[in-house]
Amino acid sequence: MTFDLPVSMAAGTEFSPPSSVLEVGCNKDNAAALEGEVSDSLSDLKQMTNRKPPRYSSALRHSVSSVGHLTADDLLDDDSVSTKSPSNQKSRFLPVFRSGSCAERGPKQYMEDEHVCIDNLIDHFGETDDFSSPGAFYGVFDGHGGTDAASFIRKNILKYIVDDSHFPRCLDRAIKSAYLKADCAFADVISLDISSGTTALTSLIWGRTLIVANAGDCRAVLGRRGRAVEMSKDHKPNCKSERLRIENLGGVIYDGYLNGQLSVARALGDWHMKGAKGSACPLSAEPELQETRLTEDDEFLIMGCDGLWDVMSSQCAVTMTRKELMVHNDPERCSRELVREALMRNACDNLTVIVVCFLPDPPPKIEIPQTRVRRSISLEGLNLLKGVLDCNS
Repeated sequence: MTFDLPVSMAAGTEFSPPSSVLEVGCNKDNAAALEGEVSDSLSDLKQMTNRKPPRYSSALRHSVSSVGHLTADDLLDDDSVSTKSPSNQKSRFLPVFRSGSCAERGPKQYMEDEHVCIDNLIDHFGETDDFSSPGAFYGVFDGHGGTDAASFIRKNILKYIVDDSHFPRCLDRAIKSAYLKADCAFADVISLDISSGTTALTSLIWGRTLIVANAGDCRAVLGRRGRAVEMSKDHKPNCKSERLRIENLGGVIYDGYLNGQLSVARALGDWHMKGAKGSACPLSAEPELQETRLTEDDEFLIMGCDGLWDVMSSQCAVTMTRKELMVHNDPERCSRELVREALMRNACDNLTVIVVCFLPDPPPKIEIPQTRVRRSISLEGLNLLKGVLDCNS
């Protein structure tokens, strides 16, 4: 897998989903076939205007549904297709990285969270062959049983990623390998309490490619023009897929806790609950990865520990953050507001929040179209309304 800066596809096109698990790769043959179908559809539509029957009516129906944002007039006008294509409009988009963070102990006696924000990897490491593209790195680590595991992983996880033999040629393999290596390395440090543990949520941005890796119940949420797009899955023991994996490896879930001890299904550290290094274990340190290609519609990313998400939905957090950015355009103030709101909602855990902006300007206002005959609301407006109702509930 390579991560050179490719030509982007605009958000809103239906050729591919907005995000995908990294194991699913791109199929160039499918793209070429789809391009051929669209070309055939143009020819068919022109024949129809000349009262000639289309050659492949089924292909025509498929192609028109796949590019439903274009009208028949657009398809008939070859120039409009080339100049109005959303992918052409956004092909030069390159995100900027501006971040802010806030961490509060909350009602707990100790603060066990750690986090890291690096807005410019070239400045951090120096420009080399490995760091010739703009990039950034962020992480939230929710510790438990002490701070040793969270502190160790925060200090070392990026180093294990960039030192991996697959970096930067195959980033998904480098990230997965780094999580497992960091977990094993922590077990070898005799000066640390290896029975402490931590969840680990990281976001690596390489050019326009965002890769989120998660082991635990922290969460990353992308704000896409007012809509919340979850970029990670909470690894709770009662989650169906996690429960199946745990039970297949001989683990049990008691009252929502893995082996009656831990409220997460994946974590680094916690070596009192793990077997020999490299052996399969109900408590896994292997992360799940999701990737997306950033476009101008992707406005910001929220990363938070479970203390935030226990009292706030993903959509509410996105709606709040977007509203704040429209006022002051400051990601750090946004992170503080999210923490403050969580405390007002009686959050009972440590709170750590990172907000990463991808655009230099505030988000644009979302217009809700109305007509005399029919009142309608756009998807973006609907998501905005849902977020407001959720925040006020």
